[in-house]
Amino acid sequence: MELRGDVERGDNDYPLCYLLILMQVESALLFETPVEICERVFRSIRPRTPAPQFRVTFKKFANATSTIRIHGDVIELKITDLLADAPSPILEALAVILLSKLFRKPIPAHYNEQYRRYLNRHEVRQEITEIRQARGRKLIDPPAGKTYDLGMARPTLGWSRQASRTILGHCDAAHNTIVLSRILDQPHVPRFVAEYVMYHEMLHLVHPVETRGSKRAIHPPVFRAAEKLFPRIREAKAVIRQLCSRSSQRSLLF
Repeated sequence: MELRGDVERGDNDYPLCYLLILMQVESALLFETPVEICERVFRSIRPRTPAPQFRVTFKKFANATSTIRIHGDVIELKITDLLADAPSPILEALAVILLSKLFRKPIPAHYNEQYRRYLNRHEVRQEITEIRQARGRKLIDPPAGKTYDLGMARPTLGWSRQASRTILGHCDAAHNTIVLSRILDQPHVPRFVAEYVMYHEMLHLVHPVETRGSKRAIHPPVFRAAEKLFPRIREAKAVIRQLCSRSSQRSLLF
């Protein structure tokens, strides 16, 4: 098999993207099981490799998480039970994504787009939120820090258990929780810096993530405009740059 750009060709010289589209038609018509879908996707990706044994189980994860691992000649897929009743083409798209990652192959854009569009459907996003609320949990310390007290306001506020320099704040709408990095809870860190990070995270409750097709805008323009209203935003960002200068990664606010 030779690789020509982003298009892989098999023995019949048909582009891989064309063969994958045909696979979706087969999946819809043949009512395949998840294992059969994985076996067929594997044959399309590695046609000259003997097919391994597949184990596919649906797990009650706290999010839309799915994993793949290989143990000897067995490939195990653990798929979120959110997709237990998903259409066959969606399971096939996930199989293509996971197997492509496993074997370090480029993920066909069509499958990535199709899978993301499905997860971004309003009813699916709502179900994901409900699952996170029912199954997930947040492990945080109380809001009373060594230097600053975040108070007992709502949503639930707390300090992270690790003093992260890369993720300074996180807003979890599913648990109505805002977590600040403990790195901000130090005497030499001005209070307005923690207030800025808190302000940023609270804006997520006012301006939630916008979804457009397969894309998600975490910080849409309306969010950025509101963020600039923070009185000392330039000073806060300058302190954050100094605070996180020891890290090779830039600081993140979610």
